[in-house]
Amino acid sequence: MQIGELARSTGVKIETIRYYEREHLLPLPQRTEGNYRLYSPRHVEQLRFIRYCRSLDMSLEEVRLLIEARDAPAGSCLTVNALLDEKIAEVDARVNELHKLQDQLRQLRGLCRQPDQGEICGILAELNRCTESRKPVV
Repeated sequence: MQIGELARSTGVKIETIRYYEREHLLPLPQRTEGNYRLYSPRHVEQLRFIRYCRSLDMSLEEVRLLIEARDAPAGSCLTVNALLDEKIAEVDARVNELHKLQDQLRQLRGLCRQPDQGEICGILAELNRCTESRKPVV
């Protein structure tokens, strides 16, 4: 199949497919006599693998490591487990940051005593106060 068909069948943009080729995340396709790229089912499988890993917030370098591990079946899962443990720790840290942000927003929301009077809005007053003093909100 040609690149347009590969893009349609995987949901990956043509520019992204070319980028993955340059980054050696995809094997180089065969070429026709007219120099068109010809892709195989292996390319479809690899692109779907990359796309799914990216949906799990894996970086391209992490995807590269997973592809290498997948393509070396005699190897152990230690690298893959370490990568996933690191990713889980990153997600935990982000979740904690989001909980802190949620708490700050709730505290700010609690400052609004008269929602119909914008000129004395407690939220805006606190935001202005924190901006002027360069302190974190609440």
